[in-house]
Amino acid sequence: IVATLSDACAKHCPEAMICTISNPVNSTIPITSEVFKKHGVYNPNHIGVTTLDIVRANTFVAELKDDPARVNVPVIGGHAGKTIIPLISQCTPKVEFPQNQLEVLIGRIQEAGTEVVKAKAGAGSATLSMAYAGARFFSLLDAMNGKEGVIECSFVRSEETECPYFSTPLLLGKNGIEKNLGLGKITSFEEKLVADAMSELKGSIKKGEEFIKS
Repeated sequence: IVATLSDACAKHCPEAMICTISNPVNSTIPITSEVFKKHGVYNPNHIGVTTLDIVRANTFVAELKDDPARVNVPVIGGHAGKTIIPLISQCTPKVEFPQNQLEVLIGRIQEAGTEVVKAKAGAGSATLSMAYAGARFFSLLDAMNGKEGVIECSFVRSEETECPYFSTPLLLGKNGIEKNLGLGKITSFEEKLVADAMSELKGSIKKGEEFIKS
């Protein structure tokens, strides 16, 4: 489905900003990119994904500490299991958790999608949180219309790590991605989370690329 829609976009609206929210995101963003490359209209600054993991991270941290409207947790990496890496150390306002509570919190953020599937007893997956995340990403339109200082984390083509695609905070603007803000200062625990995610992330990216090649 993503490949077919990407093909139509590449043919009829090659300059559009493509925000792919369909799972498995770690593979579907590479799929979209490869389709645009095939048509010779690929622009890595125009293709990325929305902010569901951030919505969840903000909500779960806020339940323990603060008001969700005030909390902002950058989420880097990818969008599946252990590739989802919430940077609690960079949360604003600043928060601190004991290590055991931090590990439980991160685990819940990483498995939140599965939690919803289990709660629905196989009758579906996340819908309201997906819709909210999609609506929140309308901030891209604000940036395209000239609003300054719009920053969102997004899974995009990246040179910030050894993975060819990686989610980090991005400064958005009239042309999509204006600047990749990178990982910033992360803790040794967060460094380990990044290292642990690499193998799975690379495999999912390759799977998406190979899907188009085959």
